[in-house]
Amino acid sequence: MSTLRTALTELVGVQHPVVQTGMGWVAGPRLVAGTANAGGLGILASATMTYTELESAIAKTKTLTDQPFGVNIRADATDAPQRIDLLIRENVHVASFALAPKQELIAKLKTAGVVVIPSIGAAKHAKKVASWGADAVIVQGGEGGGHTGPVATTLLLPSVLDAVDIPVIAAGGFYDGRGLAAALAYGAAGIAMGTRFLLTQESTVPDSVKQQYLTRGLQDTTVSRKVDGMPHRVLNTDLVNSLEHSGNIRGLAAAARNASKFKTMTGMKWSTLVKDGLAMKKSSDRTWQQIIMAANTPMLLKAGLVDGNTHAGVLASGQVVGLLNDLPTCKDLIDGIIADAIKRIDALSALRA
Repeated sequence: MSTLRTALTELVGVQHPVVQTGMGWVAGPRLVAGTANAGGLGILASATMTYTELESAIAKTKTLTDQPFGVNIRADATDAPQRIDLLIRENVHVASFALAPKQELIAKLKTAGVVVIPSIGAAKHAKKVASWGADAVIVQGGEGGGHTGPVATTLLLPSVLDAVDIPVIAAGGFYDGRGLAAALAYGAAGIAMGTRFLLTQESTVPDSVKQQYLTRGLQDTTVSRKVDGMPHRVLNTDLVNSLEHSGNIRGLAAAARNASKFKTMTGMKWSTLVKDGLAMKKSSDRTWQQIIMAANTPMLLKAGLVDGNTHAGVLASGQVVGLLNDLPTCKDLIDGIIADAIKRIDALSALRA
């Protein structure tokens, strides 16, 4: 089939300028390999994995695909340097970050030939990581799921494109060929999608939960600060409505309980959790209350996206969920996006006549 060559496909060595984002509890080996085999860039989500689990996930992904893929790392995690060493040893093609990694970590990855792609939410952040040596950035507008900012993609994307000379990947509100064509017209090198890939056949999210996503409209998401203290776009559920109307004391009590559960699940020591909290405090402007509440995120997402318990968990989602009504394979999804984008780009070219 025809394809589109962009700065992203050249940089990473993938066939198509489409990225599957590193969604916690969702972006595992099956989805990442499905994306890679379909010609896109799949990214493993490691923030909800122990180091040993990440080792296993990388090994498993390699048995399922021989194409390039990436790993998303929490830059403020205490074991981030060890995880970076693992990526280098395993010849992982791409390291992505939800927060900007330290300059020396970027340099170490680049020296080893690993492509570094942080996610950013403002032009000033893009300029900073570009000056530190980042190879590209993912910029997510307010329409996106999970942690998000208030500025729409249509405004944030051009501001970032004007600020840096490295490839920019657009995220937030993308799901089809029209979106890819529009992003390329802005000057982006490709698109990144989370919710659209969550709703594929390779996604391990329980079918019952996927059906909940497919029944939602454009108004059925909320940007809540009650999940972990930071703006977090999720599906409207009874739990989310309850959290939105709860007081701070109740939220902190729930966070403390979830911190204990997360510690047990991962085998982390309390000292490690404290170190991670201190690192988070140092690398961001979060309050201590927000840092404590951050313990909610992995457990609430696991309850919804892994256990299928939507009464006890939250479901991260972009606004685009209101436009989705099917569960394609990764190949059918990406092939359809590329074919549609090419058709629309050709139609625009014809306007010049």
